[in-house]
Amino acid sequence: MSNKTSFSMRKLFLLFVFCFSLFFSFAQNYKVLFIGNSYTEVNNLPQLISKACTSVGDTISYSSSTPGGCTFQQHLSISSSLIQQGGWDYVVLQEQSQLPSFPDGQFYQECYPYAQQLCEMIRQYNPDAKIVFYMTWGRKNGDQNNCQFFSPLCTYEGMDSLLNLRYMIMAEDNHTLVSPVGYVWHNIRDNHPEIELYQSDESHPSLAGSYAAACTFYSILFEKNPENITFNPGIDDQMANIIRNTTKNLVYDSLSKWSFLPNATDDTLSVGQIDQAQVKLYPNPVYDNLTIELTNFNVETFDVCIYNTIGILVKEYTGKTNIKETIDVSDLDNGIYLVRVKSNNNTVYNTKFIKVR
Repeated sequence: MSNKTSFSMRKLFLLFVFCFSLFFSFAQNYKVLFIGNSYTEVNNLPQLISKACTSVGDTISYSSSTPGGCTFQQHLSISSSLIQQGGWDYVVLQEQSQLPSFPDGQFYQECYPYAQQLCEMIRQYNPDAKIVFYMTWGRKNGDQNNCQFFSPLCTYEGMDSLLNLRYMIMAEDNHTLVSPVGYVWHNIRDNHPEIELYQSDESHPSLAGSYAAACTFYSILFEKNPENITFNPGIDDQMANIIRNTTKNLVYDSLSKWSFLPNATDDTLSVGQIDQAQVKLYPNPVYDNLTIELTNFNVETFDVCIYNTIGILVKEYTGKTNIKETIDVSDLDNGIYLVRVKSNNNTVYNTKFIKVR
């Protein structure tokens, strides 16, 4: 072998070593704990996420606690030992599939406080961990078993809107991330009905549905483009491409929308400090003009979001603190509305008003 050939081969070898090192310098590895039920267990979602990660050079090591139908309240005891092991980089929380879509009273009594307690436990034993709420989806044709008790559950749109809203409430109020799987599903349903996301029970995910969840989680956990994923669990290649592209457009391109982690310099009020502030909302019931008055808030402006009973945002308003602001609600239909006052991505107040004519 000539010296020239030997020199060229050495250069190629060094280039290979450089590229190999560069590749792994950007690779990441996280320890992830999945807490949920059958929506996480079906199709082994954690394993699908792991395989998706591996296909682009990232890795997760994981454990799961996913008994069928398990609620946040039950997980406080069932999953406590796994949480208390410590050392988790991420902890994923998925509530029983119907509970977050139930009426306000049930949600705030049977779901919300236990989400808070789980977050507190996780942070006690895993101070550096990031918590991720797993936003699930409405059933294919609504929750027909509970439709007679709460009309928004009679349709997919109604149930899905409530799940979206409630998971966003829990994520914001507990300063966590949210993995918007249900949001991705909604877009796929609307724009690509040829992709069947459900199993025959019209509730649990098909393999394509779980793949959409895996791509969403990859974007949230690693903050990377899911279009780079080459793993396909065995679905049609074109469908897999659509799912990755949809996830990229809805999740990766707007990561800040799905993060409610507190900023190190954030001096705004937290939910626990709400009693230190003064919030007045009147008249209630209201006919046309709703007055909102905030004092003792350590921010210059605040945002008001008004949602109807099926979780659809119907009005937004930005006001200044320490003065009265009037919001015209004359165009809203009669009914009950949820008001959420937010500042710098932190929810600071939730209340309701009744609209009458």
